[in-house]
Amino acid sequence: MADPVIVSSGHTFERNCVHACVGLSFKPTLPNGAAADFSTVIPNLALKSTILNWCRQHLIDPQNRLIFTPLKTSSLPGTELTRSPSELSVASSDESLTPRNGPTTSSSSCEIENSISNFPEEEQLIAKLKSAQIHEQEEALVSLRNLTRTREETRARFCTPRLLSAIKSLISSRYSNLQVNSVAALVNLSLEKQNKVKIVRSGIVPPLIDVLRGGSPESQEHAAGALFSLSLDDQNKTAIGVLGALPPLLHALRSDSDRTRHDSALALYHLSLVQSNRVKMIKLGSVQILLGMLKSGQIPGRTMLILCNLAASIEGRAAMLDGGAVECLVSFMNRGEFDSMATRESCLAAIYGLSYGGLRFKGLAKEAGAEEILKKVVETVSDRAKEKVKRILEIMTENNEEDEEIDWAGLLNSEDDLSQILS
Repeated sequence: MADPVIVSSGHTFERNCVHACVGLSFKPTLPNGAAADFSTVIPNLALKSTILNWCRQHLIDPQNRLIFTPLKTSSLPGTELTRSPSELSVASSDESLTPRNGPTTSSSSCEIENSISNFPEEEQLIAKLKSAQIHEQEEALVSLRNLTRTREETRARFCTPRLLSAIKSLISSRYSNLQVNSVAALVNLSLEKQNKVKIVRSGIVPPLIDVLRGGSPESQEHAAGALFSLSLDDQNKTAIGVLGALPPLLHALRSDSDRTRHDSALALYHLSLVQSNRVKMIKLGSVQILLGMLKSGQIPGRTMLILCNLAASIEGRAAMLDGGAVECLVSFMNRGEFDSMATRESCLAAIYGLSYGGLRFKGLAKEAGAEEILKKVVETVSDRAKEKVKRILEIMTENNEEDEEIDWAGLLNSEDDLSQILS
């Protein structure tokens, strides 16, 4: 490999291989039997760094060691491949790298990594993590978890490709203690800002998602915390959404664990700052889930933050207006059941976002009695929130003479009338 990339399934391929397969409309079979999905690719910088280090150690020119070069369909008879799927360069647990101008024998990724000098503590931990003895694996994970709990320099030092690879293999363990401690150790490592992108590009997100879907309750708590921590980095937001974290995070909002619910909500808040993730969440029915949580009083502060992000997009506003968000938010504002001033202002911000919905918003807001309620709360909020209230009221009261001629009830119940008015 020269330029490894992570595809949607979580596997790592050589970028040239992906380009060749896309050009040939060919999807190789992955180790798990599924077909590869090349719709999205993300650079795997951790593996690329490992490859380059191996090349330097063996005095090999990285530019002259490719095992696979781009294929052009025009040079092939029909659509036949000149090599079998098994020869395509895909990095899994037994990924290989063969230098073109070097030895003819291949080396596994573990052998490549072992050729790089590491500090003794890492070597000891890796030896135990790869041990056949379960108690030694657990001992190493507990030790790593303790070492990285509070010390920033230790978290940065231990976030290496080899340790991440070893942890990744144990996250999916059928032994509960190994699963819990491996995910908990990963949470600690993810707290260091410089580690967040490394962890995502190491391919750990897919097994984390599997744990969130079906791991033990304690493992799910840590998995939600890890995804929240990793989502704080802007470079990770799109990748985490592409790799499939949104559905299990939305499902985790119904968890019996307060910690899982809170961390999942925070992860969704940060992920929904990206437009592509907002669109996916809307398609997954997030609006009804979040409004239902708001009505039942579940983590209103976190829920409101996500709704604010959704209301900031055209797709989100449309889904929220269709889903009864105006009535729900106005009712919530009227009840005054805020766990903090920040939640009240988030509610106003969400209504403000919806106010850009035009005539549809005006009709729904009038029906919900928003004008009277907003006038009551305007004196109890910050100056910034007052500006939002002022803008909402201006939108609701402008063109009053024209509004009187509009049948708002008919507008709310008829898409045909709405299209005629808007045209």
